[in-house]
Amino acid sequence: MNADEIAQLLAQLQRGEVDVQAAVKELLRVDPSRTASTADAQVDVDRHRRCGFPEVVYCEGKTTAAIIDIFQALTSHGQSCFGTRVSAAQAEGILQQFPDVQYNAIARTVRLDRHADEQLAGKVAVITAGTSDRPVAEEALETLRWMKCGSELISDVGVAGPHRLAEQRDRFSDADAVVVVAGMEGALPSVVGGYVESPVIAVPTSVGYGASFGGVAALLGMLNSCASNVTVVNIDSGFKGGYVAGLIARRMAGGS
Repeated sequence: MNADEIAQLLAQLQRGEVDVQAAVKELLRVDPSRTASTADAQVDVDRHRRCGFPEVVYCEGKTTAAIIDIFQALTSHGQSCFGTRVSAAQAEGILQQFPDVQYNAIARTVRLDRHADEQLAGKVAVITAGTSDRPVAEEALETLRWMKCGSELISDVGVAGPHRLAEQRDRFSDADAVVVVAGMEGALPSVVGGYVESPVIAVPTSVGYGASFGGVAALLGMLNSCASNVTVVNIDSGFKGGYVAGLIARRMAGGS
């Protein structure tokens, strides 16, 4: 509904021509104009208004043409685009259509910024236990860049060398939120949680040998963290960790 339609409905309510329940139902009705149809998708172009950020495209399993169509739907509504789990072949096709796209091969993400002049809001520290966790951390960092949130990477400070984390404490102690990416036994988030007063979003990775069970051991360890400020997202889900941290940081900074 546009502003005129809402005003008309409220006037009808005021005159008693519709009851409150009918008015509420009409206001909550899905507006078809806020969905953009492509050959393969129904793109939620209203999500930016409702949730603060546009729809994110999970690219794995999609054709390059389908991804391009979704990006075109978003950009036609003036929205920035972000895609995760992007293959090199998909990225090549997307770049041909959108030369301004930022492709991060390590993170496997593509980012198309329609608001490059927007100032960064808040600060999120992204910490990895080992260098093998870097791809998941890069996905979190790219998510934060797309969200226009300040970010800093602190890499390879796992619990096997605890002095390394302590030496970097000044870089993350003032962060609005901290994303901690770790595989193996997943101990690092609990240690970080004991150093900060901010939320810690733990991201387990599938890095590790047999009994790590593809990240399940790290996930269970993080879920059982004794640090009260630690919460956990899915295995290898750098996007989800970065997104939640970005929402927290932007809200703390007064951003939207």
